[in-house]
Amino acid sequence: MRRLVFVLLALALAFPALAQTPQRGGHLIVCQPAEPPGLDPTANTAAAIDRVVYSNVFEGLIKVDSEGRFLPGLAERWEVSPDGRVYTFHLRKGVKFHNGEPFDAEVAAWNLRRAMADKTQNPHPEYFRGIAEIQTPDSHTLVLTLKEPDALFIPHMAEGDAVMLPMGAADKAKSHPIGTGPFQFVKWVRGDRVELKRFEGYWDPELPYLDRVTFKFIPDPSAQVAALRAGDIHVIGYIASPESAQELARDKRFKVLNGTTTGEVILSTNNKAKPFDDVRVRRAMAHAIDRKKLIQLAMFGYGTPIGSHWSPSTPYYIDLTGMYPYDPDRAKALLKEAGYPDGFEAVIKLPAPYSYSRRSGEVIADMLAKVGIRLKIEVIEWGQWIDRVFKNKDYQLTVIGHVEPWDIGIYANPNYYFQYDSPRFREAYTKALRARNEEEKARYFGLCQRIIAEDAVNGFLFSAPSLPVMRSEVMGWWRNYPTIALDCTRVWLKR
Repeated sequence: MRRLVFVLLALALAFPALAQTPQRGGHLIVCQPAEPPGLDPTANTAAAIDRVVYSNVFEGLIKVDSEGRFLPGLAERWEVSPDGRVYTFHLRKGVKFHNGEPFDAEVAAWNLRRAMADKTQNPHPEYFRGIAEIQTPDSHTLVLTLKEPDALFIPHMAEGDAVMLPMGAADKAKSHPIGTGPFQFVKWVRGDRVELKRFEGYWDPELPYLDRVTFKFIPDPSAQVAALRAGDIHVIGYIASPESAQELARDKRFKVLNGTTTGEVILSTNNKAKPFDDVRVRRAMAHAIDRKKLIQLAMFGYGTPIGSHWSPSTPYYIDLTGMYPYDPDRAKALLKEAGYPDGFEAVIKLPAPYSYSRRSGEVIADMLAKVGIRLKIEVIEWGQWIDRVFKNKDYQLTVIGHVEPWDIGIYANPNYYFQYDSPRFREAYTKALRARNEEEKARYFGLCQRIIAEDAVNGFLFSAPSLPVMRSEVMGWWRNYPTIALDCTRVWLKR
């Protein structure tokens, strides 16, 4: 009897593993709402570009996995000197571009010099201008010496701005991209789709699993869901409405992956507008907002509470959600201490295009009303929001998502629209950028998160969910989106 139980247990453990063995072949159709303005991520910052070509067509020296870890890409390994200034990259051998040209240290050096030049060559030359010297001691070794340590150098080298292009075909990359990735470009039907196929000469012979990938551009959310239900597409890379995700999750034909992104949704606060220039008022608001309930009401349960301006999918994240537990009585006490025993009135300006912002703002207004903060809601068009709120700082409160990864540095700029001016934060952030090892980076980036949480600069609400929705046979899709990419390298179709 014991032997039979053992055999049954072994089979139960073995068969799920066998069922998950990737199957080769198939054509995956991915929907994304926005058509990219071009297909060269080194020429434009549009996220729609990276979502099509990053890691699929183009690769950099370093790549990001679904958990936000930095892994070998075209560099199979690298070392950093003790002073944090010299990076030695050992490049993979035998790597070829889709046009047959070899990738080596000379090509890598050319790409970096091009990126450093100016904004006509790369939208973020500042990512690379910290490089003081580029050396190529042999064809597969690249040595970069920085002017000073830069804790964000590796993250920047893992972004779309740092992918490698062939020296002879860079000028055509906007319309005919040629990279080293697992898929090569086939055609771009403007207004409709981009087609890719497996690159048979990929440096990892085990990948990719799919034969073809098509990115289909469908801007209307209702049309996206209709296309998924009709079987015209396999995946909606980013679903616009959490209510649609909730509805599709109840249908056994589909599955919804509730993961994290680099986006932090915050109650942006003008720190120089009264009464929000008083930290006690800002802390009172933090205690008055029940983030878990907010996520349930505004996001249908999708989202992850945060306690500072840092996503759980980003390295060095620390959980500060316990700093301001939901406590309306404590909120009222802080308001009384600040001189507002009966509360006050204020205006919250919400951007019209974003339903998550409007819904969150309405829920927050209800929560703050319970402690005496009476908000008047103004819904304004996106152009007005950019002009009045972001540029001219003509606001008290707003709700918006900040999606740029590693963007906590905005708190070091007192002229940013929060108008937060903290020498202590600027000192901590400078030390974080100049950190020489992982221990120092974790310590100072953690301190940065803690300082702005203690100062309650903004209402830190939740990490925006990724919410990819797909047919049940799609396997290997990323749950979390720690970088701007729809990486299909390890995706496969279960048949």
